[in-house]
Amino acid sequence: MNSEKAQPKMRWNLAPVLKAIGNWGFAILGTAGVSLLLMIFAGVFAAKVPESTAHHERTIPEDAQIVEVALVRQPRFETAVGSIEPIHQSSVAAKLLAKVSEVAVSAGQQVAAGEVLVTLNDDELQSRLKQSEAAHTEAQAAAELAKSDFARASQLIQRNAISRAEFDAASTAVRTSEARLEQLGRTVEEARVVLDYATVTAPFDGVVVDKKVQAGDTVTPGQTLLTLYDPNQMQLVADVRESFAMQLKVGQQVRAKLETLDHQCLATVREVVPQADAGSRSFQVKVSGPCPPGIYSGMFGRIMLPLEDEELVVIPQAAVQRVGQLTLVDVVEGQSLIRRSVQLGRELGDRFEVLSGLRPGESIAIHSRGGSQQ
Repeated sequence: MNSEKAQPKMRWNLAPVLKAIGNWGFAILGTAGVSLLLMIFAGVFAAKVPESTAHHERTIPEDAQIVEVALVRQPRFETAVGSIEPIHQSSVAAKLLAKVSEVAVSAGQQVAAGEVLVTLNDDELQSRLKQSEAAHTEAQAAAELAKSDFARASQLIQRNAISRAEFDAASTAVRTSEARLEQLGRTVEEARVVLDYATVTAPFDGVVVDKKVQAGDTVTPGQTLLTLYDPNQMQLVADVRESFAMQLKVGQQVRAKLETLDHQCLATVREVVPQADAGSRSFQVKVSGPCPPGIYSGMFGRIMLPLEDEELVVIPQAAVQRVGQLTLVDVVEGQSLIRRSVQLGRELGDRFEVLSGLRPGESIAIHSRGGSQQ
């Protein structure tokens, strides 16, 4: 019987290898692997675009206009947002308890000073005035009679025809009648004044903002009937940052802009309210100037406070070429044109601000409408 001797199996013992590499070795291998992946994603091993393709040189067309990239100084402003408010605005209120007989105006209507706005029922006031006038007339007659009696008593006392007591009584009657006449005269005057309160008139030339009552309403003293403002005297009220407000003086001229009307003008600082808003750290500034047609209370506006000028690199809009998402210009280098990508900023009239891609003093080409820009 033949017995085969068992062959021993080969086993790899990696423990010594792993122990030799250790934790630092694994860290180094991991870092190398991550770096390799990042280089692949970044295109380090990708084919490069030839430099000649990125800068394609062309000859300068004969009809091209060559201009220089300019460095200009541009005014800067700190803007404060505000709204238009009337300088003169008045709430016209009732001065007595009465019913409204008529409202003669409507919102937005132009009125003149003294024009009737609201009429209140004055029947009771008319009656009171007539009673006062009648009492005053009676008092006048009584005063005349008392004076006549006193004149006669003065003659009789000289002839000892009446007693001293009778003379004194006549004198007292004169003083009493005159005092009553004066009192009733004031009563008549007061009745006339109160009667005038029933006819409410405009205190100045202006525009009716809003009416608060209708015919038939009962109003009380102090109740607002309507509101007026003077459209010829308006102001722009804005909140200005503390650092700028402290530099403003009453009478100083600043530039104001009305967005809705696309109107700019020089305005004069009327008032800097001497109290800051605790939340925004700003002061309320009021400016006024020539009012353009069509200005109304509540319109949006800006106060433009001058800052130091800024230097900007600018080029004509006609020099800019749009190719897809790219903004390009043709830069003159020697006798050739090199197309270059630029980044533009603000539009300044017929020019653009250049943020990057060009330097002041460089020359660029403006092509005619029919000229080639390829």
